[in-house]
Amino acid sequence: MLKAERVIHIQETLERLYPKTPVPLNHRDPYTLLVAVLLSAQCTDARVNQITPLLFEKADNPHDMAKLPLETIHAIIRPCGLAPMKSKGIAGLSRILVEKYDGEVPADMTALEALPAVGHKTASVVMSQAFGVPAFPVDTHIHRLAQRWGLSSGKNVVQTEKDLKRLFPREKWNALHLQIIFYGREYCTARGCNGTVCPLCRELYPNRKKPVVTRK
Repeated sequence: MLKAERVIHIQETLERLYPKTPVPLNHRDPYTLLVAVLLSAQCTDARVNQITPLLFEKADNPHDMAKLPLETIHAIIRPCGLAPMKSKGIAGLSRILVEKYDGEVPADMTALEALPAVGHKTASVVMSQAFGVPAFPVDTHIHRLAQRWGLSSGKNVVQTEKDLKRLFPREKWNALHLQIIFYGREYCTARGCNGTVCPLCRELYPNRKKPVVTRK
């Protein structure tokens, strides 16, 4: 199967399996999504969804969060891991949003990436899922699947993002980001598939015998 054929088959399969793409992180607005995505780094969405209600009960907007003691934020989010960095990031970005943006999350990639503890992937998720701006956030899971499916040979998520944006229509990016995540969790997990097991891997490469080793 040629790459162009693989791209079409992947897109059609994912749209059939996941016609709806709800954001797996519970949130109410751009700010609560931003905080939830920040907390999801090296943490499961399920765990984040357990913690955010406790945090947002104390403060669910930048104004209130900026007034919350750092120790309180740290204690609440500790189960998500990386609590020292994440708590400082949440407190810091909340203060900046109040001081510079009147408490609103800016719908601008550069402005988001300038916030404490907000990297390109987090900013991309907020732009795509909170504001509907086409983006293709790539984490290690999407990076792994893109390599198993022969869509990218990039050594990092930056190159993989460029490759995926080039291959798929811009208007499909936001949904595809979530569809690939959903598929990876259900069928093509880190340990459950090595490029030869799940339905898509077998369909795309029926003659593949050796596991695909992800380039990092």
